[in-house]
Amino acid sequence: MAGWEALFTFNELNTVKPITMNTNYAGFWKRFLAWILDKIILGTINWIILAPVLATLGITATGEFPPFRDIMENPDAYDIASFIALVTAMVGISMVVKTVISILYHSFFESSKFQGSIGKIALSIIVTDISGEKLDFTKALVRNLSKIITNFTFGIGYIMAGFTEKKQALHDIIAGTLVVDK
Repeated sequence: MAGWEALFTFNELNTVKPITMNTNYAGFWKRFLAWILDKIILGTINWIILAPVLATLGITATGEFPPFRDIMENPDAYDIASFIALVTAMVGISMVVKTVISILYHSFFESSKFQGSIGKIALSIIVTDISGEKLDFTKALVRNLSKIITNFTFGIGYIMAGFTEKKQALHDIIAGTLVVDK
């Protein structure tokens, strides 16, 4: 629907009735608790995915890395540079994998019939577009990609949800979304 038609629905008698939108915006602390639950879930998923990769590189669950022990016993500039490059690559790859998993996790759940991640479902809050409609996957993806920008604000972009009129974080403002009580 375009224009004014999006603001109204028609009942059986073709009379116009205004659409009422949920304006019970989810507050900062409720969203924060949902974030913590999602971090626990995503941490578990990331560990399940990354642990076998780290194991193939020789890193054990205790953090022991045999090639490091070899380098320390017989230091060589080439070995040390190789080791630093390997660790840097592992950290970079794991950060990319974790970011992609998080973006896809949130985008999938927010565009599903649940309209929110598992943490949001647990706290009875949902994500909608600015007019109160369910997000499609593209809109959810834009919202979650915008979290990258929010992360660059050292947390201020998230804290904004506690002070804006519609309880929107920076990524919600960018994507044109709301988080409301179910």
